[in-house]
Amino acid sequence: MTTIPHPARALLRVLGVGFGIAVLVGNTIGSGILRNPGEVAGHLPSVALFLGVWIAGGVYALLGSNAVAEVATMIPESGGYTVFVRRGLGPYFGFVAGWSDWVSTCSSTSAAAIVIAESVNVLMGGHGPNTPLVAAAVLLGFAAVQWRGVRSAGNAQNVTTILKALAFLAFVAICFSWTGERMAPTAAAVIPQGMPLFVALVVGMQAVIFTYDGWVGPAYFAGELKDPGRELPRSIFGGVAAVIVIYLLVNVALLHVLPMARLAHDPFAAGTVAATVFGLRGEMILRGLVVLALLSAINAYLLMSSRTFYALSGSTGFALGARVNRGGTPTIALLCSAVAAAVFVLSGGYERVIAVTAFLFVANYTFTYLSLFALRRREPDAIRPYRAWGHPWSTGFVLIISIALLLGALVADVWNSLASIALLLLSYPIFRLLTRHQMVKAKSAGPLEPS
Repeated sequence: MTTIPHPARALLRVLGVGFGIAVLVGNTIGSGILRNPGEVAGHLPSVALFLGVWIAGGVYALLGSNAVAEVATMIPESGGYTVFVRRGLGPYFGFVAGWSDWVSTCSSTSAAAIVIAESVNVLMGGHGPNTPLVAAAVLLGFAAVQWRGVRSAGNAQNVTTILKALAFLAFVAICFSWTGERMAPTAAAVIPQGMPLFVALVVGMQAVIFTYDGWVGPAYFAGELKDPGRELPRSIFGGVAAVIVIYLLVNVALLHVLPMARLAHDPFAAGTVAATVFGLRGEMILRGLVVLALLSAINAYLLMSSRTFYALSGSTGFALGARVNRGGTPTIALLCSAVAAAVFVLSGGYERVIAVTAFLFVANYTFTYLSLFALRRREPDAIRPYRAWGHPWSTGFVLIISIALLLGALVADVWNSLASIALLLLSYPIFRLLTRHQMVKAKSAGPLEPS
């Protein structure tokens, strides 16, 4: 006679809107906003076009959030893309979305840890400890905090995100209060016209949208919010609004110090501004800002990757990966995510992985929007605590943009895009192997009988 096993411990529904906003802001705002403005200005050396494309990127994030809020509240489970893509497009696409998301998030975690370690070395006058070891220690520290429980992890996210926001706002305020002489432009800005202008808008928009990437963050914790139907949309839209405001303030602050022609093509515009405003202390101050920006990002990345691994484990029958401790932490999922990030740090392979999986980031957006269309058609009467405003037009609009970005990436970065497609194709035999193993286990277990 087979007895029914005790139910596994579940994730805890203890998080709220504050955490949702913190994880979105913490996951989204990183070093990209300090580096990418120069690239965008290089393509669009006009104040109106430059700020306009940052506003357009914010609108894209809001429209994308609009679609994600519907599918995530309809399926209030933790795990992110893999959860709603599996429901909308089927188990295989859900698996692809999940494993590519997990690998790319782990590589992003390692990249952020490396940048923090390098910044610490600069702050210590070049005499800091070994960079990979510092990066690994940072990962271990956040993993230890999260291991204690979801409340501890949530508090860490709230505190580090508040510190990040205050640091950016202080940087903006100091730039606006600066009254020194503006740096002379190196050459007159040439604004493209006709087809070159269209190409510049597309390329600039690509850089901006990647800088906004991260607004799906609260959806990874839909199964841990106390009232996901109400709190998830508020978290997503509140977080995106905060990011838009901070990004626009930072860009206007950069323009207050640097003329457009000088900002254009600057590979690290914020560094140039810091050197102009703070002099010799500029690099140290900026390095401190980078550390504060990335601490909350690392905590958010570990939280998100562990939830993705947890959801994948549940869908593929890997029971150990779905184990949750008393504090509500998926411990094995967290351990695997932290170890993967540490391996990337020590091997130096994270840059290659990020380049390859950047294509898959946008592919997951595309899968999400297609999932919304599929679920609206297949499950019209399902309970939807939030319905996407303007669907199908709003969702169709961001879907077209996502497809255009995929095509643009395929043209601009052929080899890495082809490598991403190859990984997509190679995932199928892995998926078949895992699901076959799950079916064999189910058959061997036989029917359950009451004890």
